[in-house]
Amino acid sequence: MSGETKTVIKGNSSKYVKLNVGGSLHYTTIGTLTKQDTMLRAMFSGRMEVLTDSEGWILIDRNGRHFGPILNFLRDGSIPLPETRRELQELLQEAKYYLVQDLVNLVEAALSNLDKSVEPVCKVPLITSHREEQHLISSTQKPVVKLICNRHNNKYSYTSNSDDNLLKNLELFDKLSLRFNRRVLFIKDVIGSNEICCWSFFGHGSKISEVCCTSIVYGTDKKHTKVEFPEARIFEETLNVLLYENRTGPDDDLMQATRKGTVTGHGYHSDDDADEKLDREVRMRRK
Repeated sequence: MSGETKTVIKGNSSKYVKLNVGGSLHYTTIGTLTKQDTMLRAMFSGRMEVLTDSEGWILIDRNGRHFGPILNFLRDGSIPLPETRRELQELLQEAKYYLVQDLVNLVEAALSNLDKSVEPVCKVPLITSHREEQHLISSTQKPVVKLICNRHNNKYSYTSNSDDNLLKNLELFDKLSLRFNRRVLFIKDVIGSNEICCWSFFGHGSKISEVCCTSIVYGTDKKHTKVEFPEARIFEETLNVLLYENRTGPDDDLMQATRKGTVTGHGYHSDDDADEKLDREVRMRRK
């Protein structure tokens, strides 16, 4: 490109140089760059030619995301390592390119420790108070689905199918949380409410809708508690909260369109094709 030249860089260790690493700009001393026996020492001790632009920036054709941590490692001899495998692998690749062997050893050890540990695929917080609930909902950027499930809140005897429907609600919650845990925060309330089985859906920190699965029915001699499994309605509300995904702030029109208040379940039955149906509806709504 016009204005780019090759030159040899050397000088006093306190001399500052300007680095453009894949568009990421850095300003550091020759002393830092030559502190360890690395490729950077070869580049800035006069043994190798480097490419500079018309403004004096030294050009390095690498991804600059992890160059800052590499500089900090050269300065201090240690850095906080990334927590995810992908970021560790990216840092390892750059450390190997610049021949920073001590950092290579450190990152490889961290990756080895990750291999020995078992990381949960999905984490679902259990809450016991309204304060915990508010903290989780207000501190996440994701839409939220909450299930209250507490069989012992009941004052009356259950109808014949209630236990089975309660279990179906729990199984559906587990299935949805496994499928959408990267996109939606799922939380479970086990003792912090007087409800028995109730789904709540939140977007932008506000409750959008609620599906209560319990009702009181009258028998010949006494009251009974009935637990239902409104599967189709729960699917629908889950799809609605996905509309809040990746939105930076409150959308009044969206909230008005999706807010439906409290809905009582109507005993929809499970469908063998429910998973495929949900996938199709997710794709259609995101188009």
